[in-house]
Amino acid sequence: MSTNVPPVQITATGPVIPQQSAVLAGVLADYNSAFNVTLNPDKRTPQGQLGSSTAAVVSDGNAMWAWLINQINPDTADGFMQDAIGRIYFQTREPGTPTTVQLLCTGAFNVTIPLGAQVRDTNGNRYVCALAGTIGVSGNITLPFTCVNLGPTPCPPNTVTTILNGPNGWDTVNNPLAGAVGSNVESRAAFEFRRQQSVALNGHGSIQSIGAAVFAVPGVIDVYAIENFEDITVNTGVTNYPVVAHSIYVAAVGGDPQAIGNAIASKKNDGSNMNGNTTVTIVDTSYDTPQPTYTYAYNIPTNTAFKFAVQIQNSAALPADIVTQVQQAVVNSFIGADGSKRARTGSTVLAGKFYAPISAIGPEVNVVNVLLNLAPGSPTLTNVTLGIDQFPTLQASDVAVTLV
Repeated sequence: MSTNVPPVQITATGPVIPQQSAVLAGVLADYNSAFNVTLNPDKRTPQGQLGSSTAAVVSDGNAMWAWLINQINPDTADGFMQDAIGRIYFQTREPGTPTTVQLLCTGAFNVTIPLGAQVRDTNGNRYVCALAGTIGVSGNITLPFTCVNLGPTPCPPNTVTTILNGPNGWDTVNNPLAGAVGSNVESRAAFEFRRQQSVALNGHGSIQSIGAAVFAVPGVIDVYAIENFEDITVNTGVTNYPVVAHSIYVAAVGGDPQAIGNAIASKKNDGSNMNGNTTVTIVDTSYDTPQPTYTYAYNIPTNTAFKFAVQIQNSAALPADIVTQVQQAVVNSFIGADGSKRARTGSTVLAGKFYAPISAIGPEVNVVNVLLNLAPGSPTLTNVTLGIDQFPTLQASDVAVTLV
């Protein structure tokens, strides 16, 4: 039995679903053929109602089928189907990542701040020392601390100021820069980005496999990995970071420093030099005592604050808290909490990325302009490129919203 309802077409670029209007026209044509009459297609008639209902059922089935096909594609998969694709690569969706922050610890010379020492911010959030360190002759040392709670805990500058437990001689603590905000359950975009990185995980020696191994460390928010095979130091990126000759450069935000060092050691070939402001000791356990030890280096990028200026068309229809909603929409898009790709080390942040999430607040929200810049500069730019040693951060208070 033939039908006038147009079928789903499979093309070289994927399925093409017929418009519901074309499906409805086909259904009504089938009715006319079956009854050998020309029925009135008005939706107020019985046949019009039946035709519309049948067309809706067919279109819903087509849409579900197209959705299922698209879920097989890693670029468009979501939810439990994306989880299934991840399991092919022995990956599971991260339950969330904690906020990490670089803390300036001051005190007496030669006092060691141990792994696990705890501090607290002004909102009562606790942070744990992720890498032990000893205060030098300068009277201070900067160490990474991780929030005990998973998720995007805000950490503005100068808010982590209370020592909860630590050695005598450790006097004060503070974060001159904002923390790297963590995330809730891993978004579709973030999970796919990590899956793409993991393709190189089974390799060895390549910079891609090293970066993938570091990205697989629990709690790591961002990774940037490159190599310099030249005979000279190469100044790289907008900040001209000096990557020494015949070396690898790995920047990592979040995660346990020792685990990051182990990940680099598991993939790095022999002999290449390293760069960075953080060192860990790797013990070669394949030997009997005494076991050889090696110092591995990687870079914890400087948390680099952004400022935004957003102009919204003024209207009586705008919600009373429109400023707060716009600020949160910008921050969520910036850190990837809305499912989009977060701003990353060494990337270019485009103002155009933020028009859609602001407009999504409601149909009454019309975006006039979005500008940005690195703090403390005025937000007058449409794009900002970060150095390979800079990790972007943004606080809601640094999003200025103006109604025009």
